[in-house]
Amino acid sequence: MTDTSKPRREQILDSASRLFSERGYHATSMRDLAGELGMQGGSLYAHISGKEELLIEIVNQASGQFDSALFTLRDDPRPAAEKLREAMFRHIRVVADNMDSATVFFHEWKHLSPEAYARVTSWRDTIDQFYRDLVTQGMAQGAFRADLDPKMTANLILSAVNWAYTWYRPGGQMTPRDVADHYADMLLGGLRATEPAQEPA
Repeated sequence: MTDTSKPRREQILDSASRLFSERGYHATSMRDLAGELGMQGGSLYAHISGKEELLIEIVNQASGQFDSALFTLRDDPRPAAEKLREAMFRHIRVVADNMDSATVFFHEWKHLSPEAYARVTSWRDTIDQFYRDLVTQGMAQGAFRADLDPKMTANLILSAVNWAYTWYRPGGQMTPRDVADHYADMLLGGLRATEPAQEPA
């Protein structure tokens, strides 16, 4: 349901996020969007140039939310294992707090025009590097196994946190912190360096 207390532009973005999430970008028409907002189809063009403008803005807002949540951890003094756990929590919390836009971001971005598509792929590389750096830091600290492949490890972590949008339901029994802790416990169990076996006296 449209929140009429918000500015019209925000109402349009919220409705677009919901419809793109539920129906898909291509299956949502400008007429669908206007009907959701209780507007005449032509009236939408006073606020936006077309559907792709909305898709670009939804994707840009979502990437900005992830940036704000994660990148302050780059210079955080905590050990890498704790930072990784916190990063996974923040990542999943962004998804959980913005399910419609997260779904659009992860599933519909492939419909962007080439220039906008390239910006998203560049951003994805940045996030991938963020997690690789955490893994590399943990290896350097001796907290993670020395034989890890940082790229493959980052891909595994991202697969876990990104795909939460496909199954997580806000208001359910598990909070974003619960999900992140379960994921982190499982992943860190495989990443953690083991203590060398003690020889018998």
